[in-house]
Amino acid sequence: MNKRIENGLILICTVSLVATLGSLYFSQVRGYEPCTLCWYQRILMYPLVLISGIALFQKNAQIALTTAIFATIGGSISLYHYGIQKLSFLGESAPSCGAVSCTGQYINYLGFITIPFLALIAFTIILITSLFIVKWQKESK
Repeated sequence: MNKRIENGLILICTVSLVATLGSLYFSQVRGYEPCTLCWYQRILMYPLVLISGIALFQKNAQIALTTAIFATIGGSISLYHYGIQKLSFLGESAPSCGAVSCTGQYINYLGFITIPFLALIAFTIILITSLFIVKWQKESK
């Protein structure tokens, strides 16, 4: 495994760990109860810490396709969730999400940074890095 691929795996592991710790901070320290869509995003983010950590330890870049799939699905959910928070026509037609409304915004930094936006950024970084790792693997063969 070359250094670029190894650095890519480190980036995926770090971003997924920061996102996981951030979501736990919001729920466990700040007391923000996650909505249903937040739970789906967590379900797709949390395993990435273990998957990428094990892949890094084993120096197994083959995991990049798996991380790309997780990131694509998680990013799609995050984008939809962010859309129902920020776009009135989506928010008005959004289904009921459970005990906590999915349109609610616990944080709104600078008028656009919400929790689903942060998750979307993390999933996007993971997806782009995963795609680069796949490309780098093909180049090294």
